[in-house]
Amino acid sequence: MAQWDRLRQLPVVYTQQLHELYDRDALPMDVRHYLSAWIEKQEWQRAARDHDLAVVLLQVLLENLDIQHSRFVQEESFLMQHNIRRYKQNFQRYLEDPCALASTILWFLEKEKEILQTADLAEQVQSLHVEQEAMETSSQQDLERKMAGLRNEVQVQIILFCYYSTLSDLNKLLDRTEDLIDILVKKELVEWQRRQQKSCIGAPDDVCLDQLEKWFTCVAVCLFQVREFLSKLEELVGKVSYDNDPVKSQRPTLQRRTDALLNDLLKSSFVVETQPSMPQGKGPLVLRTNVQFSVKTRLLVKFPELNHSMKVNVSMEREAPQIKGYRRFNVLGTKTKALNMAESQSGGMVADFRHLTLKEQKSGGGNKGGSDIPLTVTEELHIIYFDTVFELKGLSVQLQASSLPVVIISNSSQQQSAWASILWFNMLSLDTKDVMFFANCPAATWPQFGEMLSWQFLSATKRGLNADQLQMIAHRLFGKQKDYDTCKVAWSKFSKENSPDTFWVWFDGILVMVKTFLEDLWRDGLIMGFVSKGKEKSLLKKKQRGTFLLRFSESVIGGITFSWVDIDDFGQPDVKTVQPFTKVDLTQIPFHEIIRNFQILEAENIPENPLLYLYPNTPKDEAFRKYYSEKTGGKGIKCFWRYFLNTLEARSLVSSDMAQGEGLEPVNGLCGEAAGESWLSLLSHPAKSPVKEITLPSSQSFVLLSPFLAVWCVKSMGKMLSRL
Repeated sequence: MAQWDRLRQLPVVYTQQLHELYDRDALPMDVRHYLSAWIEKQEWQRAARDHDLAVVLLQVLLENLDIQHSRFVQEESFLMQHNIRRYKQNFQRYLEDPCALASTILWFLEKEKEILQTADLAEQVQSLHVEQEAMETSSQQDLERKMAGLRNEVQVQIILFCYYSTLSDLNKLLDRTEDLIDILVKKELVEWQRRQQKSCIGAPDDVCLDQLEKWFTCVAVCLFQVREFLSKLEELVGKVSYDNDPVKSQRPTLQRRTDALLNDLLKSSFVVETQPSMPQGKGPLVLRTNVQFSVKTRLLVKFPELNHSMKVNVSMEREAPQIKGYRRFNVLGTKTKALNMAESQSGGMVADFRHLTLKEQKSGGGNKGGSDIPLTVTEELHIIYFDTVFELKGLSVQLQASSLPVVIISNSSQQQSAWASILWFNMLSLDTKDVMFFANCPAATWPQFGEMLSWQFLSATKRGLNADQLQMIAHRLFGKQKDYDTCKVAWSKFSKENSPDTFWVWFDGILVMVKTFLEDLWRDGLIMGFVSKGKEKSLLKKKQRGTFLLRFSESVIGGITFSWVDIDDFGQPDVKTVQPFTKVDLTQIPFHEIIRNFQILEAENIPENPLLYLYPNTPKDEAFRKYYSEKTGGKGIKCFWRYFLNTLEARSLVSSDMAQGEGLEPVNGLCGEAAGESWLSLLSHPAKSPVKEITLPSSQSFVLLSPFLAVWCVKSMGKMLSRL
């Protein structure tokens, strides 16, 4: 006989227990009654452990309820239609956790068996004519019935459902926590690391860690609260429990999962907030042996009770890459510091190392057995590691952070090339531990490369490169193209040690000159800068006489020049250019004063400044007035200096119609200031001169020098005349 049928035939005292058992909605008696045959045939014990089977049984249960609902529709049983529909809605809440439903139904079936066993036992006792049974009064039977009901009520309502609900909620909570940690670690932190990489090479990206710290700390606090709750739950189980208690079987799994999530979060929360840098370096990540550098680490999980208790240790590479000659270094200085909140402006947990140095290992250095990969010193990448231990409330986790790859030099002459390596790596590499990057160095696309170049000016002067300036640079690199986006720049073309004519040497020379001497003019947009000679000529010839522009030299490293449009004897526009001014000139005379006082002598020997309008049409004094100094306003000694065109090029005027711009070679092989000095040397020491007579021929154009150079000319001429 089916179990449900047997229960229905029990005496009243036992059927009353059955009514009390099904006095709640966990498994309505209507459902148990109409689906009794199907329910008793299913493997609920296996379904409580097998999620797939539990899903199938839940779906079949819902389908059976639909069948019963259709039956009551046909029978026009309005009340049962309503009840069945409500039961189905209640069961649908188990769609997220079908195993819980299987466990619930299994529990009810086991309780039914207990009632049957009790009834069987009572029947056996009665058959043995136990005398004590006759002594039981109806009041005692009623008390026993109430006791059984109370026991069922406590176990079913308070313990079973509370436990199952709590454990289910904890699992869902950990699911949401795992999703949040994935977002924090695999998305937000990765994006911050990429922003930090780019900011190291000049990008204006936000690298503040305060928001990440709030998020990491919030999740960590929640997980520690879950750990504490699980601990209290274990204590409760020790006091109030029963057979097949789900807490006993599921709590250890929840504990392991919680600890694993905390481990993942904590290991990702220890980062390098400020990358290694020298006080006077060209940029971060270039370090020099025996020169102090600083670096700052930060723990994004902020627990005030850990202030000053976590010690951070600094070290270099664990295992050197298999490269022949790869150098090894020791970290010297204060290598251990405590994470604390005093050294951070925002109150974060930081360890700020300010007095570290590197020393090359003299004995045992280099990897003699490695592959013979031709890497230069400035292509050799190293990583600095930071280790600490997180210990709180019984949890201990080893943490490690690492710097971005650094280039270690031993001489300041290597700094320019080393910075080029840092630019290239952080522009292209997403693997921040790839110390073998330059063994197989990728090329950069023009959009990547152009953006990086603009960052250099933006970080140095607060003004980046515009589209026209980038177009000129692209033209210099690739020639004339319709679209530069598909063009690529190779590492060897950008910068290679001991190659003086690389693009980076030219570009960095301009950057240093602008930062040192022309920052204000550049930031105010007065310097067109990157414009080709051909483009310059086409721009100026369309403008009125006296229009000039300022551009960087394409042939002289760290040089700047200006060109203006004049009208020739035939009434045609004629673009003229001066030889580039370099550091030697700009150290002595500000560039705006050169522009202010620049003059030429025409045929009537009347001095005239040909620079009238800054391109496109701004009056010169209007553009440069705020830079003028009264002390250098043209007062003092003025001197005319005559030059041989195409012979002595120091500050000479060159017509762009005679040549395409710079690069005219003097007949004696000298140019610039050296040429002027050579000429003065001949005048000062006539005995050494290969010629017996020096002639200064006339010329249509002369340069009127600033007072400083004028005095120098007068002194030099005085020495020359005293020796003649």
